[in-house]
Amino acid sequence: MTEMGGLRERKKRQMYLRLSDTAIELFLEKGYEQVTVADVAAAVDISKPTLFRYFPTKEDLVLHRLADHEGEAGEVVAQRSAGCSPLEALRRHFLDGLARRDPVTGLSDDAEVLAFHRLLYATPPLVARLHAHVERNEDSLADALGREAVSGVRARLAAGQIVAVQRILAQENWLQITAGRGADELYPEAVEVARSAFAQLEAGLPCLARP
Repeated sequence: MTEMGGLRERKKRQMYLRLSDTAIELFLEKGYEQVTVADVAAAVDISKPTLFRYFPTKEDLVLHRLADHEGEAGEVVAQRSAGCSPLEALRRHFLDGLARRDPVTGLSDDAEVLAFHRLLYATPPLVARLHAHVERNEDSLADALGREAVSGVRARLAAGQIVAVQRILAQENWLQITAGRGADELYPEAVEVARSAFAQLEAGLPCLARP
């Protein structure tokens, strides 16, 4: 990539982030339904058509926060080290996320993260778009599992189970945090529950528990 091309890509990524951050700030301040796409465009001094070149829908402005995690489970499986089973790789990745207090695991008591989660789960259009995000994650994981001698509907069923476990673990952690527990206090319990959940997956999906 040329230096000029690299600069354009960097500026493009910066604009994606600026638009998303500005939109989320406005949504949290005034309410999702009260803020229009035109309001977001005006706040960053660009036209509405220009904003739509970055984000086709209003919901995309919020879900961009999760973009780095889309397809993550499939990548974890595809890029795991030799001798490591798909489920072991996914378990290690989730436990590492807990240790880092990654918001995607639900184990974060950062005020901004909690505000974002409240916005996400309390806004029906965002919940609907989140479901589409989950489905894409399932598709990515199913594709990766399809390269592990688990094909067709079996791969999709396995991917659905795994993604559901990750989602439920994250939601349970988030519910505990919103009930007033601190992330550090909850961490040992969250690890134990996650290990138990992945053990259940291994029992039900033995073909994915082998390297």
